[in-house]
This record gives sequence, C-alpha cells and structure tokens, in this order.
Amino acid sequence: MLLLAPMEGLLDATLRDVLTRLGGVDRCTSEFIRITNTLLPERAFIRVVPELLNGGRTVAGVPVRPQLLGSDPALMAENAARLATLQPPGIDLNFGCPAKTVNNSRGGAVLLDEPELVGRIVAAVRRAVPAHIPVSAKMRLGYMDDARAEDNALAITDAGASELVIHARTKAQGYKPPAHWERIAQVAQALPAQRPVLIANGEIWCVEDARRCAAVTGCEHLMIGRGQITDPGLASAIRGEGGVPWSRVVPLLPLFWARVSARVERRHRAGRLKQWLNYLRHRHPEAQVAFDELRLHHDPQAIEAWIARAQAAWGCREAASAESAQPC
Repeated sequence: MLLLAPMEGLLDATLRDVLTRLGGVDRCTSEFIRITNTLLPERAFIRVVPELLNGGRTVAGVPVRPQLLGSDPALMAENAARLATLQPPGIDLNFGCPAKTVNNSRGGAVLLDEPELVGRIVAAVRRAVPAHIPVSAKMRLGYMDDARAEDNALAITDAGASELVIHARTKAQGYKPPAHWERIAQVAQALPAQRPVLIANGEIWCVEDARRCAAVTGCEHLMIGRGQITDPGLASAIRGEGGVPWSRVVPLLPLFWARVSARVERRHRAGRLKQWLNYLRHRHPEAQVAFDELRLHHDPQAIEAWIARAQAAWGCREAASAESAQPC
C-alpha cells in the first residue's frame, strides 16, 4: 500500500486531484483540520476535504482520509462524530505536525511528550466513530527526542487505531536528513502481535529509497510526500509500473491552474504554481525551464498565457515525435 502524505500549505485537494490522476497511489490523507474549542460545521470539513462530496474520493477514485488535529479528547471525539456523518473512508489523527505555531497551541508533535493524552485522544475518537470507519494516526518519533516513541506507539495501539504512520524523525529534527528508519523497526518490535498496520514515512525520494526503507523498517506499506510532488511518477515506479514522463505532466498544468484559480486568492495563485514547479524541477529539466520563465511573473493572465504556449509547444513536439516514429 502506497499512501500520499498530508502536507499543510502544499499537498491540498488541488494537488491530490492532479497527482492521483497519474496512478500509483492507493490512498491520500488530507492536510489537518484544526480542532480547538468548538464543534465545527460540516462545511469546515468539506472546505479542507472537498472530496467528501464525491464519496470521499478524488476524481481518479482514490480514497481521501480526513485528518484531525487537536488536544482535547472530548472535542476531538465530538468533531470526529460529526465528520463521520459525511461518510469518510476513515479518520486520521495528527500527532506529527512540527510547525511552531501548531505546537505552541498544543497540537501536533508536541503531544508526543504526553503519551497518555495521545492514547486518550485516539480512544475517544475510536469510541465516537462507527465501527465501520477506520481510525488511524500519524506520529513522529518524538518531540525533542525519541525517548517516548515506543510509549506513544503503544498508547495508539491500545486505544484501537487500525493503522499507524510513523515519520522517522522527531519534531526537533524537522525534515533534515537522514530519516531514522531503524527506529521504526525498533518501535515495531515493542508492539504486541495484534498491532495496527505500520506505515513508514520519511526521505523516500526514489525507488531505491523505498526498497531500503521497507527493508530497514520491516514495513510493507509506505507513505510518500515530497518525493511524489517532485516526481509524480514515483508511486508508479515503486510498483514497477514505470515512471511518469514530462509529457504526461504538462497536460495536467492547466488542470492544476484551474483548480488553484477556483480555490486560491488571485494574488497567491502564481505562487502556488511556482511552488510546485520548484519541486518538479529537481526531477524534470523541463520544469526548471518553466520555473525560470515564470519566476518573475505574478499576474494570473501572464501565467495563463504561458500555460497555453507551453501546451502548444509541447503538443508540436509530441506530434513531431509521433510522425518521425511512423514506418517509412
């Protein structure tokens, strides 16, 4: 099983739609929905996870599991119960967000200093949600250190989670390489035989990384994030189905732009496209050219004109390539 990771401010419904059209991904987890001191209305869940209006799936049919983040067991349970009425394909709980603003308000990875509270949150949500809706969790190895990694994993296990994603770094380690895959294996050894499905996450950028991560952690299932954004064909390649060439990415740029235009304020739209190109250029040289051409453009009309030119230019190349491939 290959899961697409949640990434606040980057991997939202727009990019989920685009990336899942290219295949290889079994399921997505949404960016977090913050639970503070109130019961959210249904529209708050749908705003973050519009796929809930499509049976909890992307246009390509890939399930999307909404993720909740908060520290109050009762409020988390109450909101999970309301979310469950929208029939999501599961509910995920965030114990891994490293963002300072989130941690300062007792959300995300900071809760890993309190394994007992982590367990109470998972247990409360599990009790509040119908049995047919899976409850899963995502954690890091710890907050400032990994001394409580096993305690947190045990708490999540005992509370009834069906799956546990472990990002192989602490909050303090952020996203700095390496990912400590060996610690996931150690955590797994500390869990009982009847444990959640374990899913490894962190520093999976290529097929060889995926193989080594699986071998070191002992996890059959993986979650990929930045690697899939950089190389939209990574999940397919890991499956042995071949990668995704630039010629398959280009036709999705207008779709990405249309989705961004529908969901993002005008002044931020160009930044979203350049943000994705900034990742893509590490895998596709053509994306580097695109990034350089668009770097100083901020006006949406200029971006749309560039997309039209890029499509036309690539279409001509594809046609010429196909013509040259015809037998004499």
